[in-house]
Amino acid sequence: MTEPIFDHDRLDVYRLSSEYVASSFTIAKDLNGCHRHARVQWLRAAQSIPLNIAEGNGKRSLKDRSRLLDIAGGSALECVAIQDVLAATDGLNDERHRQLKQMLYRIISMLTRLVARSDVARETATKYNAGVEYKYKYEYREAEYECDRKEPGQCVGPKTPS
Repeated sequence: MTEPIFDHDRLDVYRLSSEYVASSFTIAKDLNGCHRHARVQWLRAAQSIPLNIAEGNGKRSLKDRSRLLDIAGGSALECVAIQDVLAATDGLNDERHRQLKQMLYRIISMLTRLVARSDVARETATKYNAGVEYKYKYEYREAEYECDRKEPGQCVGPKTPS
């Protein structure tokens, strides 16, 4: 039996962000002491990237899709900042920091293009009939049906001209 493939599995940005999560978890295992708070925040932000990509890709509404992809991009930027802090405090070596930063740069670039594509496909907001007034003429007319008004529901149809 073949493994089911979801739409987000086909996205390069989803696969790259999953690789990034795996790399960040490997490095985070060695972080402790004064880096423990940054470690927790980093792992949350890293996991948020592929989770929001998958959720956003499953949305039918382009507005919802763009919003979730924007959140994924924000999480990626948060990871960049956390890595900078870790590198500045000797929690992350320079080579590893550079490699992970390049991955995040690619992720953010791909997300930016996906969001831009979603925004282009959306119709611009338009006010229909803005500033246009219509004058309606209302006339009251009696129905011209042959009816016995004494017995309701006994109308036969339109009155024929005599």
